[in-house]
Amino acid sequence: MIIGATLADHAARRPAAPAVVCDATEITWQELLRQRDRLAVLIEATSPDGKAVALQLRNCPGFMPLLLASISTGREAQIFDPDWPLAMSQPLIDQVNPGLVISHQRPAHPHLIEVPDDHPDADALIAAFGGIEEKPLPQREVSNLAPFYVGFTSGSTGLPKGYRRHHRSWLESFVVEQEEFGVSADDVLLAPGTMTHSLFLYAAAHAMQVGATLLMSRAFRPDRAIRMGQEHGATILYGVPSQLRLMAESALSSGIQLPLRLIQSSGAKLGESDHALLKRAFPQAVIAEFYGASELSFIALRKQGEGAPETSVGRPFRTVRLAIRDAQGKELATGETGLVFVESPMVFMGFATQNEASLRRHGEALSVGDVGFLDERGFLHLVGRADRMIISSGKNISPEVVEAALARHPAVKAAAVLGEPDPVRGLRLVAVVSLRAPVSASALIAHCRESLPLAMIPRHVFQTADWPMTRSGKTDFAALQRQLDGGVLERLA
Repeated sequence: MIIGATLADHAARRPAAPAVVCDATEITWQELLRQRDRLAVLIEATSPDGKAVALQLRNCPGFMPLLLASISTGREAQIFDPDWPLAMSQPLIDQVNPGLVISHQRPAHPHLIEVPDDHPDADALIAAFGGIEEKPLPQREVSNLAPFYVGFTSGSTGLPKGYRRHHRSWLESFVVEQEEFGVSADDVLLAPGTMTHSLFLYAAAHAMQVGATLLMSRAFRPDRAIRMGQEHGATILYGVPSQLRLMAESALSSGIQLPLRLIQSSGAKLGESDHALLKRAFPQAVIAEFYGASELSFIALRKQGEGAPETSVGRPFRTVRLAIRDAQGKELATGETGLVFVESPMVFMGFATQNEASLRRHGEALSVGDVGFLDERGFLHLVGRADRMIISSGKNISPEVVEAALARHPAVKAAAVLGEPDPVRGLRLVAVVSLRAPVSASALIAHCRESLPLAMIPRHVFQTADWPMTRSGKTDFAALQRQLDGGVLERLA
C-alpha cells in the first residue's frame, strides 16, 4: 500500500461526504477522486517518466488533489515554500532536479507549469496545463519503499535542506498514531497551518488515508480556524504551540466551543501555562505532545494522564528504540546524558540536497544532535542540542537549560540564550526575552541563580517585542543572533 491508495474506496463508500474543506470550498470524496485522476493524467503527459514533481503553491483548494495526483503516478512530491524568493527556490530546484515544476514563480526549468498565486482550485490548476494531450494512465506497481515526499527544513549552508521519505515511513507513523488515538473516518481533522510544514502535511495525508475530513485554510488566522472547527465539528486539532495558544485565546474570547477530543502538538514543548490555557478553552480534549524531527518522524509521546515528568518529552513510541551514547558511541546507563540515537521504521531515506554533518549514525540508529537522558521509567529528557552548545570559560553550557529557567519566571513569555564574544571567557552568556509583564534584568538574573550554577547565569539581558519565529513555529535563534550581533536589541535595565 502507498499513501493515497485508499482514496477510491472512500469515494465509493461515501461519495458525497466532505473529504477536504479549505475555508469556504468543500470537496467531496467523489470530487476529490475525479480531480486527482484528471491531474494525474496531466502530470503523466507532462513530466518525464518517473521524475519528481516540485509543488510550490500556497494552501488552496487545489493543493490536496495535486499532491495526491503526483503521488498516485509513482512520483515523489517535492514541497517548496511559496514564500521563498526565486533566488532561494532556483538553486534548490537545481539540486533536487524534478521532472516537472508547478509554481507561481518562474524558475528556469524545461517543464514548468505556471499557476496563479491566488489560492487556485483544481479547475484552475487543470487549466494551467493548457492543451496538453491526455493519455490513459499506465498501470504501475509502486513499492511502499519508493520515495513519495521531499520536505525542507533549515540547513547550515543558508539554504534549506531537503529530506526524502518513502511511503512506508508515514504508513508506519499512521499505525502507531492509530494505536494511541484511534483516528478514523468519523473524525474531523483541523490542520490550520501551511502544508509546507510537515506536521500539517502529515495530518492531511493521515486524513486521506483513513477517510477523515480534513479542514485547512488558505492562511492561518486563529479566529477563522476556530469558527471553521465549530462549523464542521472538528474532533482533532494539530498545531504548534504558538498557534495553539492563539486559538485557545480566540476560543475563550469568543465563547466558541469545539467538540475536540484530541489536541496534537509538535515543534516545541508546551509549558504549564499552555496546558492550563488549552484545558480552559478545550476541556474535553486530551493533550498529546510529540517529540520528533524532520529526519526521524515521531520519536516520543507525552500524553496527558500518563504521569510523564514535567521535564520529559515523553516515552518512545512502540516501534522506536532509543539509546543514549557518548561521543565515542558507547551506550550510557540510565540517567546519564549523551546523544539521543533513534532506531525506527519511521525514519527518513536520506537528504535530497546537501548532506548534514550534524546527522550521526550508529548501525541502523540515527541522531540529529539532540542531547538528553532516559530516566528509570523510560521517559526521555532533553538537555539541548549539540549544535547549540556554548563554550564559556572552558565549560560546555546547554542554552536550553538556561532558557527553561528563564521561562519559569511569570513575566517571561519567551527566552533565548546566546553567546556573545568575550575577551576573557571566549563567549559570555546573554539572554534575550519577550515579556508579558515588566521585570528588571536583575530580577531575572536573581531568578536564574535560584536554580542554576554561576557558570550558567546570563551576564546581560536584552528584550524584543517582535519575537522571530520559523515557519515551523520555533524560535528563530539565527535571527536573534543577527539582531544581537547588529546591536539592535534593547538592553533590559
